[in-house]
Parts: sequence; C-alpha cells; structure tokens
Amino acid sequence: MLTTVEWQVLQLSLLVGCVATLVILPIAFATAWALARGRFRAKWLLDGLVHLPLVVPPVVTGWALLTLFAPAGPLGAMSASVLFRWTGAAIAAGVMALPLAVRAIRLSLEAVDRRLEEAARTLGAGRGRTFRTVTLPLALPGVLAGAVLAFARALGEFGATITFVGSVPGETETLPLAIYAAIQRPGGEAAAWRLAVLSVALSLIALVVSEALARRAGRGVHVL
Repeated sequence: MLTTVEWQVLQLSLLVGCVATLVILPIAFATAWALARGRFRAKWLLDGLVHLPLVVPPVVTGWALLTLFAPAGPLGAMSASVLFRWTGAAIAAGVMALPLAVRAIRLSLEAVDRRLEEAARTLGAGRGRTFRTVTLPLALPGVLAGAVLAFARALGEFGATITFVGSVPGETETLPLAIYAAIQRPGGEAAAWRLAVLSVALSLIALVVSEALARRAGRGVHVL
C-alpha cells in the first residue's frame, strides 16, 4: 500500500507525463513531417538538434533550460510560473521525450506508401482529405507509439528535471526523484521498492496499451 505522500508523487508524475506528452505531440508530428517529407538544406541541422537530448547528459539539458528560464534569461518573464513548479518539470520531461516521439512518428510517415496518396489525389481528393483519409490512418500506429514512448520517457525523467526545477515535494518530486530521495535517507528502502515497482508497472502498462492500440489502428485502416 502506498502512503499519502506516495500517492501524491504518483498523481504528480501522471500529471507531468500527460501534460508533457500532450504538449510535445503536435510539435513532434510537425517535426517528423518536416524530416520525412520536407526538402530543405538545413534538414540535417534540425535532425541533430531534435535528437541532441538523447546524446548529451540530461544535466546539460536541464542546465540549458535553467539558463533560458532564469530571471535574467531570454524567457525570464516565465520564470515565476516555471522554476520550482510542476510546469517546469513537464517542460523538462517534454524536452527529453521529444526525440523518441519524433523518431517513431518519422519512421511511420516514411513507411506510408506514397502511391496510395497519389491514387487518392488522382481520384479527386485534395491535400487535406488525402492527409485525413490516407496518410494519417496509415501513420497512426507510429503516432500512438511515439505518444506512449514519450509518456513513458516523461515518467522516467530525472537528470534534466532535478537540474532545472529541483526536487520539491508536492510540486516537482516525480517518481524518479522520490525514489532517489528515498534511497538517500535511512530506512527508505521499502518506499524506494514500492515506488520502483510502481514505476516499472506503469511503464509496462503503457507499452501494452500502445501495442493494443497500434494493432487496432492497423486493422482499422481504410483508404477512402
């Protein structure tokens, strides 16, 4: 059984994960579309910048965010609503999760048979209808996979979050931060175990749901 504090940690983690996923999903789709379908010289630069959080230490990403949102930084006007707040934790989680979502969606878009889109255009469908009835349904499994991967990554974010907004109980202390705090105090092993098992269970459930939705979406694709 979880304690009252641990329930608060769980609720905060779900809030941060859901908000981060919902915010970055449109950005991830637009970026993936640009990388998969766009033709511009700076594509390599965009690709590198998007995937940079995967290769640099998370603390570097957290420090970069802290520099941006510091009172004297470029986005300092938002510092009061971001620093040491759950919104800041969502930003850190979203930045770290974005590359996974972009990669999954991009691969799905690249796998769409362009001949089906051309056939729809030949039959009189405009760009918008072709996108809604052909491209998006075929790419939907990748979009769902990207969303779930982003959510799971957001739940597990630690380094960038603690560097950017710290570990404030009830405000920014998500599951990974709570586990770290538990193993740092004497007698906290039991709490660490409970939270670790909970974290693994949530990630496993997310992956199972993703697979089920992807299979259902794949069976429901119809080219109109």
